[in-house]
Amino acid sequence: MAGARDIRRRIKSVKNTAQITKAMQMVAASRMRRAQEQALSGRPYSEMIGRFLDYVSSTGQQMEVHPLMEHRPAGRKAVLVITTDRGLCGGLNTNLFRLLSDYPADTLFVTAGKKGRTFLSRAGKTIQADFHYSDPVKFTEARDITRFLVDLFLKGEISSVDVVFNNFVNTMTQKPCRLQLLPLDPRASLKCNLKDEMQDVAVTQGAGDLLPKFEPDPKTVLDQLLPHAANFQVWHFLLESRASEHSARMVAMKNATDNAKQLTKDLTLEYNKIRQAAITNEILEISSAQMALG
Repeated sequence: MAGARDIRRRIKSVKNTAQITKAMQMVAASRMRRAQEQALSGRPYSEMIGRFLDYVSSTGQQMEVHPLMEHRPAGRKAVLVITTDRGLCGGLNTNLFRLLSDYPADTLFVTAGKKGRTFLSRAGKTIQADFHYSDPVKFTEARDITRFLVDLFLKGEISSVDVVFNNFVNTMTQKPCRLQLLPLDPRASLKCNLKDEMQDVAVTQGAGDLLPKFEPDPKTVLDQLLPHAANFQVWHFLLESRASEHSARMVAMKNATDNAKQLTKDLTLEYNKIRQAAITNEILEISSAQMALG
């Protein structure tokens, strides 16, 4: 019965594991709904601000290119890598790390999430800064990240900034994305969405009477709007990443719970077979002994 005892212990262990994964599934599902609502509710505003920035920058009015929209010669690049703090979310982070293999050795990395920091440290990459973002994500956290990246860009230490994050598609699908944050490109804000509904704004040259008038002037509007747009984009990327994390973890824990239940059934069947065989052997021994005595 040594085999039966081992199977009984394993059944108990698998059942305990199933209870843990079930609890984690329920917690992830609760957080997932809130994170999904935040990510989806931010998309219309992201599209609207992208349309407006594109319209303002293409009105044809004479003004200097804003420093945050200035395209520079190819130089050192910075990458903001947004990952999770914890594991148990399937291949969410692993799929994201594949997008980092294309960057040159001198790339500066800025991380938001422990998994990204650990991966880049082991890979020997240069981590310029590491940030933490909470759950739910706070706008002030995104503002701190953006301020650090903007300072590097305006000082001329880097030529551009990319953001690598997981874009939320639906509960079952999360899409690793790589977008340019700086210099700001209004048309690139929604490139990772499955349905890019952003339309080009047609500006008729010579129709000055039909163009909007900005007060005090377009440059002042951009000076106020562009930093806010950069902050909001980073915040939206964090929201998308958090929604992807909870969705992936909920699915992973559901699969783990289902697998544990199936394994329990298989082990129970095996245990019953061993137990039935042992009982049959005992009956045969008793019958044989009785016949020998008779």
